[in-house]
Amino acid sequence: MIKSCESTNSLTKEMFSKMDSAEEEQSLMREEMNEMLKNMDKEELKLFFSKEEFDEDYKLIELKQCPFEKALMLLKHAGFENAKEFRDRHIFTDDSLKKRFERMIAEEGKKIEGKDEKLLTDLCECYIFWIRAYEMIGDDLLVICVRCLLTAALNNEESEEIHKEVEMAFLALSYIGEYSDVPEELYFMEMIKIIQYHQEHENLTRLAYQSAWEFLINRLQKNKNLEKVIVNELHFVKEATRELKGLTRSVDWKIKDEDKRGKDKEETMMIKRWVSVLQSNFYSCELWGEEHVELVRSIVQIFRAGNECDREVGDTCVDTLTWATFNRAVNIYDLLKNGAAEVVFSKMNSTNKKFLIIDDCERFFKNVCERLNEKTESEGERERESESEKAKRKETKKKVIEKMEEEGYEDCIVKMRYFKTVGVFGDHLLIKNIEDYYLW
Repeated sequence: MIKSCESTNSLTKEMFSKMDSAEEEQSLMREEMNEMLKNMDKEELKLFFSKEEFDEDYKLIELKQCPFEKALMLLKHAGFENAKEFRDRHIFTDDSLKKRFERMIAEEGKKIEGKDEKLLTDLCECYIFWIRAYEMIGDDLLVICVRCLLTAALNNEESEEIHKEVEMAFLALSYIGEYSDVPEELYFMEMIKIIQYHQEHENLTRLAYQSAWEFLINRLQKNKNLEKVIVNELHFVKEATRELKGLTRSVDWKIKDEDKRGKDKEETMMIKRWVSVLQSNFYSCELWGEEHVELVRSIVQIFRAGNECDREVGDTCVDTLTWATFNRAVNIYDLLKNGAAEVVFSKMNSTNKKFLIIDDCERFFKNVCERLNEKTESEGERERESESEKAKRKETKKKVIEKMEEEGYEDCIVKMRYFKTVGVFGDHLLIKNIEDYYLW
């Protein structure tokens, strides 16, 4: 049961009153705090991280309060758990808090002597976990954060505590969005070494390894030089496929009761994380090979296994397959022959329709139909197409049409023609030109 705002504030005050107590007692308080955060709704989280609560409980105005480091640890822990649970990102509700963190990071990061690396790492992680998603970080601040977090992530000491700190550093790195232009020299060689070392020694946790990849894949849009390294040297597609297959096999998809899922819930979360990373890869990467066929097949299998048990799993799979149809480098036949269309059909015909997912389904079929109708291909591309390729296209198109007729595609599109929703941007008509969705 969600705690009331009053009891939430009471717990935070109790926690900070015990800042100087024994580590064991602090640990118990952190566990209670973590459980509380998991059950809080958005409004309660906003209150929890409001300017007033922050100023009163965390005393971060001048970095002079005695319990500051321990208070910061609790704040970092809260951000980490929220990010680890793959929840909607919750942010500081007052811009002054963000600016305060930026000032503290800049001041500590610029020190030549007496720099507290642990403090700087905690500040960077807190800042990244609680700023807005896809927010651009200032160049100077970005350099400090990336250098600091990579240093923490490179710690190879064998202890549970260090593994936790490394995992936290990687997760924070993965939260640096694709719009932030991270200079290649800051991370390129280090990330290659980190991933290759793990592939040989398996020294990272699953979450740390996935987060390392997410940070690297997020750099693709700004740095196309990464493509060949990611695909040919680090074998991203092969690694992602292996991880997804292993996770899918270990999950008992028949268990629907949240309280009984335990480890399955954690591994399902990892599946969603990996499939989400593939969205950026499919959209940005222009190197498409045979390995991608197996990866598409894995996504389709995940949808079929997990959609009924966890709707978010199915939604994420559809979203990723849709992003793939935007990329001209993606082989459309590889998507279709491995069941991508059937997956999207299934989601379109499901009873649990959400606007964003229906919109994804619509875009998927619009892009597929355009490709099969050659509407987006130049005359030169058509002229260079061999007779065997033309025959393959014709045969694939025939099979798709038959499958569409079998699944009631035309009826579904006609129904969607009148599907409307009201959101932040007002009325939105999903399909304007219905002819764009026909193959015949």
